[in-house]
Amino acid sequence: MPEPTPIPIEQLQFAMPPTHAGVEEERRHRKERLVAALRLFGRYGFEEGVSGHITVRDPEFTDCFWVNPFGVSFALMTVSDLILVNAEGKVVEGRHHVNQAAFTLHAQVHRARPDVVAVAHSHSTYGRALSALGELLDPITQDVCAFYEDHALYDAYTGVVVDEEEGHRIAAALGPHKAVILRNHGLLTVGDSVDAAVWWFLTMERCCQVQLAAKAAGKPVPIAHQDAVRTREQLGTDLVAWINYQPLYQQIARREPEMFG
Repeated sequence: MPEPTPIPIEQLQFAMPPTHAGVEEERRHRKERLVAALRLFGRYGFEEGVSGHITVRDPEFTDCFWVNPFGVSFALMTVSDLILVNAEGKVVEGRHHVNQAAFTLHAQVHRARPDVVAVAHSHSTYGRALSALGELLDPITQDVCAFYEDHALYDAYTGVVVDEEEGHRIAAALGPHKAVILRNHGLLTVGDSVDAAVWWFLTMERCCQVQLAAKAAGKPVPIAHQDAVRTREQLGTDLVAWINYQPLYQQIARREPEMFG
């Protein structure tokens, strides 16, 4: 039997973020990714009553964003359930109310960061636990280095975010970073796609879990500054986040195709 011949690299499949023929196609894509992300949040147990939301900027009306409606379960979300909210927090498309806390917080982040396409926030267990300590993530594992010097702490708590000024202060604390820990509240992540923002949230939640477990067990050994920076440069881009997210999207899309109906 002859020795197998290597297949040319250019003939191997490797998924990359799609391009779109027009705004309608891109809008549909963003809405489908948003619904899949919400279903994943439901599967991971990130639904705490009516708290938690993911938003994605409309590709045409960039001061409006698609968001999950108030009081509808993450696990049951479909594309037709999504609502479009304008810059004043008014529903301009859909048949449900908007969660005003979602609008107040997310709208300020979207306004402050034109580069951000999607924002994810939920009251996840380990994110809340770390936020209660009022501390940042330490560079103690390879994965957490994606957040090294690229996340912030909003070191205040004044209640449910329904005030525009509070949302503005949180957006200011986020600054140019990919994530912010809201003290006594939870995590918020952003990205240039739904996939990236949601991957950052999922992996940040796990990093919180690891940090809490490691500190409970003993004294973690930190990764050196230069090594942490180099690792962030390798793992910390939104493209890498998008690539990491694809297996999760494939699972939920194949198992629950009714969400796209």
